[in-house]
Amino acid sequence: MRSDIDIDHFIRTYVTKRSASLLLPDLEKNHRELEQRLNDKKVLVIGGAGTIGSFYIKALLKYRITSLVVVDINENGLTELVRDLRSSTVYNIPSEFITYPMNFGDRVFEKMFRSLPPFDIVANFAAHKHVRSEKDIFSVEAMIENNVLRARRLLDLLLEYPPQHFFCVSTDKAANPVNIMGASKKLMEELIMAYSGRLKITTARFANVAFSNGSLPQGFIERLNKRQPWSCPLGIRRFFVSPQESGELCLIASVLGESGDIIFPKLDENRDMISFEAIALDLLKYLGLEADVCSTEDDAREKALLLNENSNTYPVYFFESDTSGEKPYEEFYTDGEVIDNERFVNLGVIKNSLKREIGEIDGIFRNLRELFNSEKVSKAAVVEILKEWLPGFDHIEKGKGLDSKM
Repeated sequence: MRSDIDIDHFIRTYVTKRSASLLLPDLEKNHRELEQRLNDKKVLVIGGAGTIGSFYIKALLKYRITSLVVVDINENGLTELVRDLRSSTVYNIPSEFITYPMNFGDRVFEKMFRSLPPFDIVANFAAHKHVRSEKDIFSVEAMIENNVLRARRLLDLLLEYPPQHFFCVSTDKAANPVNIMGASKKLMEELIMAYSGRLKITTARFANVAFSNGSLPQGFIERLNKRQPWSCPLGIRRFFVSPQESGELCLIASVLGESGDIIFPKLDENRDMISFEAIALDLLKYLGLEADVCSTEDDAREKALLLNENSNTYPVYFFESDTSGEKPYEEFYTDGEVIDNERFVNLGVIKNSLKREIGEIDGIFRNLRELFNSEKVSKAAVVEILKEWLPGFDHIEKGKGLDSKM
């Protein structure tokens, strides 16, 4: 039974079905402007050890920046990032390259930020990104704290030494959100837009990053290496970009957009959307295996115990999605948003994002803080506050979470 796989080749062949990067035309078209905006710059990347952050850094280091500081709470991830970059021959690593295992919401981060020379570019990838993070009031509070409240403190810090460009990653799930994660990112968008008159701020909504850390496809590889069964929802179709494309998209968005722009990939629903079960079946085929479709999780676990080197089937439990916050389709913008499809080749730009007054943002935050400090705090109460401030938020509550499944 094979377990080796060329992930990049599989993504190009079966997932994105693109032999070249989606962003290649835009990188070539804007090459000179990218050089002007990136060469000789000092850059701070927050959350740089994750999939998108690390590939942003790899896209960035194709240019000649003078300083790179990377912050992430994942100490092991930062170690691997350094080893990966320094073991390669294709990156222009600046003489000043520092990684800090710290939380961007901590006091030590503020001390570091104030002590180093002002940064020209600041990019923030630190976020709770999984729908499964919506479990109970504690996980919800942690998500909002990280995605929204700490982001506010970061923005106030940036006002002390304003960078030329500030980028904060969003998600497609912020368009007509149905889960608290998507609503928190939509609120984050409105927060940064409130500052877009004082800082040059851009963000990006984009598709699932194929085989990113913690994703279901990456979980298939982990289960395979441990000879554990697969579990896969039926009927959930998503847009996908490769890890490389995710980094390149954010690089373009971080320096070429105008303040207040929300940038997204131009993908076609019929051509580019793919289901998770299709990825699972294609991955098994790529490995020379067939799916042994199981009726229950217990059935799948029992069959996994019988796997050996000669097995030509693999146990997979396919199920109908019945968990909270799962959106059956994907979208990058809503009907009321004005789209510019001319600025880039394969990227669209939302131009009329809502820009609230800071006083309104203060009101939202005050309500959230009061709720979190009260004895009546509950997930349902958080949802009600978010619905009040985000009229398009239509929360899907089913009383079940992804942590209850394999």
